[in-house]
Amino acid sequence: MIKLTKNAKRDGKQNQRKPKAPPVFIPWRFNIIFGFVVLALLALVARAAYIQVLEPGKLIQEGDMRSLRVKALPSARGIISDRNGEPLAVSVPVQAVWADPVTIFKDKALDEKARWYALADVLGLDREKLIERIEANKQRRFIYLQRQVSPAMASYVNKLKLPGIGLKDESRRFYPASEVSAHLIGVTGIDSHGLEGVERTYDGWLTGEPGRRTVRKDRYGRVVENISLKKREPGKPLSLSIDQRLQAVAYRAVKQAVADYQATSATVVMADVRTGEILAMVNAPSYNPNNREQLQSFRMRNRSITDAMEPGSTIKPFVVLAAMENGVADEDTIIDTGNGLMQIGGSRVRDVSRVGKANLARILQKSSNIGVSKLSLAMPIDAVLGMYSSVGLGDPSGINLIGEAQGFFPDRTRWSDFERATLAFGYGISVTPIQLLRAYATLGAMGVNRPLSILKTEEVVPGRQVVSAANTRKLLDMMETVTQKGGSAVRAAVPGYRVGAKTGTAKKAVAGGYSDEYVAMTAGIAPISSPRLAMVVVVNEPQGDKYYGGAIAAPIFADVMESALQILNIPPDAGSKDELEIVNHKGGSHVDN
Repeated sequence: MIKLTKNAKRDGKQNQRKPKAPPVFIPWRFNIIFGFVVLALLALVARAAYIQVLEPGKLIQEGDMRSLRVKALPSARGIISDRNGEPLAVSVPVQAVWADPVTIFKDKALDEKARWYALADVLGLDREKLIERIEANKQRRFIYLQRQVSPAMASYVNKLKLPGIGLKDESRRFYPASEVSAHLIGVTGIDSHGLEGVERTYDGWLTGEPGRRTVRKDRYGRVVENISLKKREPGKPLSLSIDQRLQAVAYRAVKQAVADYQATSATVVMADVRTGEILAMVNAPSYNPNNREQLQSFRMRNRSITDAMEPGSTIKPFVVLAAMENGVADEDTIIDTGNGLMQIGGSRVRDVSRVGKANLARILQKSSNIGVSKLSLAMPIDAVLGMYSSVGLGDPSGINLIGEAQGFFPDRTRWSDFERATLAFGYGISVTPIQLLRAYATLGAMGVNRPLSILKTEEVVPGRQVVSAANTRKLLDMMETVTQKGGSAVRAAVPGYRVGAKTGTAKKAVAGGYSDEYVAMTAGIAPISSPRLAMVVVVNEPQGDKYYGGAIAAPIFADVMESALQILNIPPDAGSKDELEIVNHKGGSHVDN
């Protein structure tokens, strides 16, 4: 045991009695601390005031980004129908399958490979590529897996109950007419916007205004507040001028022609001469707009408006009309075509068969190149070009479809005599089938030129009288002789009806001259007594020995025109020539040059 000394005991007692020293107050240190506290408080108050009073928008935006959700309410695209109300393009409800990779990885959903493989199989996707795509987008909240899936597929996907997989309402365009009216109607893209044809030209009219529903959700995705609802407005319907019955008849004919003659393509366009409405517009080859695998450029081209060609002998009626309008000739004028060969400078103009001395009707009936060349040379060049222009050649047709070509219409100050001669039988200019149709529709309307229309016309668009009705009437009577015995378009005749037509055969122009390929054409009007329909048939690059318009295009013209006259209940001509005679001569061998 340790004993304390006396001094230690004394010092301990003294320490116990000594009072503690009071804390020392240092004013300057207190003021500094107090100042910092006040400044911090003022800063917080200022910041709160700034955020809540002066700039509240950013925080509100941040909050809305985390809680507000906007759901699009897709609107149905307008229905396209023919003049009789037959649907040509309709929208059907479908769904899109989408994925939220963030949720998928959060829930470790990829561990159940069997269900993901089932998803890939039903969507027609590669199993491993589907997994790789989701893994490559780990940070994204939305990616499409498949668009426009059928209701049955969507139901199957829903039953898989995969975390992070959802369905979104969409619509898909369906075309009941399929390949028959594909070039005219066109097609829409994956987002239901027009890519070709009427679908593209009138996209703004057909596309509705989608609706929108805005809601606020909590962290669990439950709707806690309905903010706003904008109603959707469906697209407007569009009624076309075409008659689907005529479309089907015409398409069957051109498809058969391509097969029979191994042609590159064939085209038929038909119009009502009283209104300018297009009643049929078909091309072959065509495509099925419901099958996206067939969306190839060479199939999708609407050749009736995009492909320009030299019109050949189908232009000759307008040279004859120009001659009558300018007082150069009348129906009794006789033109000496000689022995079928005419020298012009260093070049020659030939006729397929000798015509000799002939009036205007016979010149047209035998399709004499020399006859129309002499008429052209007897007139100023502006008279011929002016006639071509006045009937619509070289101008837009009026149908307003995107992609329409203008052809080639020369504008020069100096012309050689040979150029003026060839201009009379369709060389040196190029036109599209739709432009040639407008020119013949002008003849059928007794010289009234009006724009063509692809839309059903409630009120007839007033036209412009470009040539006299009297001379046009005389020309139509001359054109009727072309389909009669001895004419170059005898195969274009229709039993029981008076038909006026003109065939044409033109070599295809290539760089530096002409190729060995031909374009066979027939254009005409029926019935001649009271014109109602104008039609143009074009067969491009037929193979084999038969390539003349009178041998290839004329029979197509007759078949389609006969069906059209019957379908439209147009009465036969009273006092027309005996049907048996027409039938017998439809098999004649004379062809156009």
